[in-house]
Amino acid sequence: MQDFGAAFVLAFDLIVRGDADLAEIVFLSLRVSLTAVVIACLIGFPLGALTAVLRFPGRQAVIVTMSALMGLPPVVVGLMVYLMLSNAGPLGVLQLLYTPTAMIIAQCVLVTPIVAALTRQTIEDLAGEYDEQLRSLGVGAMGQVGTLLWDARFSLLTTALAGFGRAIAEVGAVITVGGNIDHVTRVMTTAIAVETSKGNLGLALALGFILILIAMIVNGAAMTFRTRLMSQAYG
Repeated sequence: MQDFGAAFVLAFDLIVRGDADLAEIVFLSLRVSLTAVVIACLIGFPLGALTAVLRFPGRQAVIVTMSALMGLPPVVVGLMVYLMLSNAGPLGVLQLLYTPTAMIIAQCVLVTPIVAALTRQTIEDLAGEYDEQLRSLGVGAMGQVGTLLWDARFSLLTTALAGFGRAIAEVGAVITVGGNIDHVTRVMTTAIAVETSKGNLGLALALGFILILIAMIVNGAAMTFRTRLMSQAYG
């Protein structure tokens, strides 16, 4: 029978001592997830805004597809990225499989539809309020996209947070393309899954506590940052 008390003691000991392996896993997790979210935002913000502003044939199909992709199964995404990056795949020559870059690509594929779909909804709602004013000023479609994205920047921060939450908690896709290789591609979620299966509950618990703490700190910091920016912008 597992000694859960000893596992909790070991977990807190690893955190308090600042265990080097634990820190390496945490920093790699943050690097992979933050990079993936930044790239997803650079793609998803303009894509969602353009879909909200422009009217073109098949627009409704694009919106439905975008929303449907928000629920992409992580393991399937991992498999698709694996096939693309494997030696027999079209991008195999790049030798990216089982590297942090492959994990970033997989997380980008998962997060970009979330960012794009939420941005589309936010910008479409805002465009309804600003439509008459923008038309009277003769602002073109691209000008509207830029204006609406800027005015929605506080709401879009929440969208980015939703993407980060999806990325940092993801395990199926990153373990498929990353492999949980020690000192190379080992991140918090894959380490928790593997160490739990091995019965190493101390390390798994320590990573679980840190994962929850990071989610709380990031959300708290983002909300504080958003409140201060809104106070500066609107008095």
